[in-house]
Amino acid sequence: MKNELPIAHCPLPIARQGTGVVLLMVWLSSLCLLFTIATVPAFAQRAKTTKPAAKPSAPAAQSPAFEKLSAEAHRQREAGNFDEAIKLYQQSVAARPRWDEGWWYLATLLYEQDRYEEAAKAFSRVAALRPQVGAPVAMQGLCEYRLGRYDDAMLHLQQGRQRGIGENQELARVMRYHEGTLFLLRGDYETAQRVFTSLAVEGSNTQDLILGLGLSVLRISALPKQIDLNHRDRDMIRRAGLAQHYFAQLNAADSRQEFERLVKDFPTTPNVQYAYGRFLIDTRDDEAAIAAFEKEIANSPSHALARLQIAYIKLRNKDAEGGIKLAEEAVRLTPRLPLGHYVLGRCLFESGKNDFAIQELEIAQRMAPSEARVYYVLARAYAKANRKQDADRARETFARLDKMNQDASRRGDARGDAIEEKEKP
Repeated sequence: MKNELPIAHCPLPIARQGTGVVLLMVWLSSLCLLFTIATVPAFAQRAKTTKPAAKPSAPAAQSPAFEKLSAEAHRQREAGNFDEAIKLYQQSVAARPRWDEGWWYLATLLYEQDRYEEAAKAFSRVAALRPQVGAPVAMQGLCEYRLGRYDDAMLHLQQGRQRGIGENQELARVMRYHEGTLFLLRGDYETAQRVFTSLAVEGSNTQDLILGLGLSVLRISALPKQIDLNHRDRDMIRRAGLAQHYFAQLNAADSRQEFERLVKDFPTTPNVQYAYGRFLIDTRDDEAAIAAFEKEIANSPSHALARLQIAYIKLRNKDAEGGIKLAEEAVRLTPRLPLGHYVLGRCLFESGKNDFAIQELEIAQRMAPSEARVYYVLARAYAKANRKQDADRARETFARLDKMNQDASRRGDARGDAIEEKEKP
């Protein structure tokens, strides 16, 4: 018996209809992934066997009884008799607990039957047996997502991506979509937006993706699946997502049109003007962006991010002094927001108020010790204050963190910022 775990392209069982003739293969559902990203992962939908991403250990000697049992499990699976196949695979892995291929087929069959608790445990066994392969731990994460165990799901989806899933781009897209929705739940709207935008750039245009984009730009902590047809804000969220989707696909004209309609129909709804302002920043229309952020502040007087956006526009346009008051207001409103202290520190530094700048930047550094750009400005401020050792230490930390960020970016780790630091052209 060939001891080869087909994880690189992940085969799945073949379905069967009543005539006894194989009429439908489960891999057909992988085609749906071209149109909807929130479906069952396509890697778990194809009846295609390839060599695994990493070579398994040499098979142990197999008893005739195990050979017979496992062969019958395969036969039942290939015939579409999934209930029977599950029973036989369960008996097989009980007899041989380190049979990774058996655990894999058992896990995928359980997943297809929506038995996510059992599937998660089976995928975890595969992940333990094949720690160099990412697909099993990623699938464990997708099971946990279905079970509402969102922290565990995020952990295992990220572990799966870090371990690597080979060339399975369909699974990669499914993983990224689900990670994006989990960032929404965590309130990390910028990272969620970046994830969804990357999927839109690649051509995905499902309703769930558009709703995810809308939730991210409007800063609403919810899952797209929760925004059903009866949701009171569905139309607004969908339209905001569509506007952002157009922009992701380099259609700035339609994006602007949709955003203008959105702010006309929902002029005072929280974060609508803010979303429009961020779009205007991306199109380099600073004057209109400031007007939108000012309207957001009028609608939501405690909106710290709108103030920070205006402050940063002023900073970028060489009016750092004009940004100080707004940044100070943002810090008073949300003292535990590292970005506020960073922007205020930047404005103070560029305005020549170096000692006060260092104080704010050090607060930002303590609150966000892994934020590379804080150390970059701190190094400049320390150097200006003739604090050479501190400046050298800050530069070294910046270089280390910046390299880590670049490595993470190459791995596909998503990260978004409320303020993208882009210099004026």
